[in-house]
Amino acid sequence: MDNKVRVALIYGSTRKGRFCDKVAAWAAQEIRSHGGFSIDAIDPAVDGLEPQFDAESRAGASSLWQRVAEADAFVIVTPEYNHGYPAPLKSLIDSVGAEWHAKPVAFVSYGGISGGLRAVEQLRQVFAELHTVTIRDAVSFAGAWEQFDEAGKLLQPDRHRHSMATLLARLHWWAVALRNARRTEPYARAA
Repeated sequence: MDNKVRVALIYGSTRKGRFCDKVAAWAAQEIRSHGGFSIDAIDPAVDGLEPQFDAESRAGASSLWQRVAEADAFVIVTPEYNHGYPAPLKSLIDSVGAEWHAKPVAFVSYGGISGGLRAVEQLRQVFAELHTVTIRDAVSFAGAWEQFDEAGKLLQPDRHRHSMATLLARLHWWAVALRNARRTEPYARAA
């Protein structure tokens, strides 16, 4: 059995020319460097994932539903658009139900002056309703367009790497603890 935590790295933007690719690539690199995770990148803009609301649609092994069900943890990479998170991210989240339960969710955000933190605070409310545990520590890129070069390299990485290391350490702890708890007693039996 692979003891690595299966983390789904979810891209929050589907816009053409989106900045999300640079931030998600950086996050994926940091996750790989940690060594305790295997990554499944869920990118609705590339994967062509459509929300699947019925059991018949969920039959495919590569479906969004299946990928969320198989994940032990999540890292959401989200921009902030107009003081909130993107509508396609909400659609993706809402198209899956109990598969989110009793799993940790962490956030890497980006945007203008707030660095996407307003979007993250709204997402924390959504994920609380889905019985997840959101990780308090987050990584935020204020003025993100000025922090990465054209090739996607972070110009001053030390502070963000430190924040990401903390985020990943806590995400890993929660993921292992909750995975063990789900194996011992399925969450659906808790109420």
